[in-house]
Amino acid sequence: MKTYLDLCRHVMTQGALKDDRTNTGTKSVFGYQMRFDLSEGFPLLTTKKVHLKSIIHELLWFIKGDTNIKYLVDHDVRIWNEWPYKSFTKSAYYQGETMAEFVEKIKTDTLFAQKHGDLGPVYGSQWRNFNGVDQLAYILSELKTNPNSRRMILSAWNPAEIGQMALPPCHTLIQFYVANNKLSLQLYQRSADIFLGVPFNIASYALLLMMVAQVTGFEVGEFVHTLGDAHIYSNHIEQINLQLSRVPRNLPQMEINKAITRIEDFKFEDFTLKDYHPYAAIKGVVAV
Repeated sequence: MKTYLDLCRHVMTQGALKDDRTNTGTKSVFGYQMRFDLSEGFPLLTTKKVHLKSIIHELLWFIKGDTNIKYLVDHDVRIWNEWPYKSFTKSAYYQGETMAEFVEKIKTDTLFAQKHGDLGPVYGSQWRNFNGVDQLAYILSELKTNPNSRRMILSAWNPAEIGQMALPPCHTLIQFYVANNKLSLQLYQRSADIFLGVPFNIASYALLLMMVAQVTGFEVGEFVHTLGDAHIYSNHIEQINLQLSRVPRNLPQMEINKAITRIEDFKFEDFTLKDYHPYAAIKGVVAV
């Protein structure tokens, strides 16, 4: 996916060296935008294999309004485990459990999961209950009744609740836009981990766009991805360079179950990715 590789090159050549909250260090630029026309294919990276199962389950988790990792853990999705585990290790209940033991307890002990698996009012909570407002339901209603509205905005950034969240939202605000019967979506992402996070975010919000378009009766337009602090962590430089050495392959196609008319009714089995032929996966450590 050339658009993503252009971002990588830009940050590698123009980025400033910056310290960060995790003490890992980054190369960073401020302000960058990518555009993806979904008629050209589903924007899933081909220069490394991306774990689509995690992307789909996380998105379904957001839509459910869920904030506990148990749903993710039950489906072998690990992308949120580090934050509750880190919190658990600092609690009086910690008795030297490894990450694997912690995850097993989340899976098998409902009370343990309730106490130690919740992330606070993160994305799902804000999407479905922002100070009492179901933002996603509002947007779906507007698209059906007032599609020319310039107020179809969903915010995950709730200043009153940031302190209660395991991790303040990185992808903070989305806006929907309709023209010529095509639905487009723009995401503003305040903090963008280019190697690990951004490939997930691109695919996740492109898929959300497809789902919302289907249940509101529109064709799919563009996904526009606007980044604030766009950074490559110092321990991801080698991985980025490896991707830059690879020639992007044709984008895959995403098919979703056309029978679904309510966004809450989507299940993992309703999504089929076709013709995905990526290079091998590349590992990297998440900065917590």
